[in-house]
Amino acid sequence: MLIRSASEDDLPGIVEIYNDAVDNTVAIWNNDHVDVNNRRAWLTEHQADGLPILVAVVDDRVAGYASLSHFRDFQGYAHTAENSIYVHPDFQGRGIASALMRSLIDDATGGHLHVIVAAIEGENAASIALHRKLGFVSAGTIPECGTKFGEWLDMHLMYLRLPAE
Repeated sequence: MLIRSASEDDLPGIVEIYNDAVDNTVAIWNNDHVDVNNRRAWLTEHQADGLPILVAVVDDRVAGYASLSHFRDFQGYAHTAENSIYVHPDFQGRGIASALMRSLIDDATGGHLHVIVAAIEGENAASIALHRKLGFVSAGTIPECGTKFGEWLDMHLMYLRLPAE
């Protein structure tokens, strides 16, 4: 497995993973598919803002990706980012999510960021456990604050205070 910064060549793989999560999970609270042009704009914006998007590549395939995004668009949140992480179903259970998250945290440490926030669907025990293993602390759950597939969803919030280097 190789973990590196995402490039335009990775966008078809990222699109496939994202759209699968839209169709088959409650990890993304969105019903709309994205295309390569949408993800290209997303990649360009992240690069311009200095926010990482990492991919895990296995056998020349994008097996997963992770990113940091602005937490909120107010100046007071300039040192806080929200993480996202998705692994292709063919590659789940191989430690890819852990490796991506460790690399994402390493990239963020020592920079301008102070806190990473994770907003996780309340019943996603695997994601909550992964974040906890990496040092994230639970901040609470907002019940029934979103919907997908006709069901109310809870959002569990976690955070990691980054060490200053």
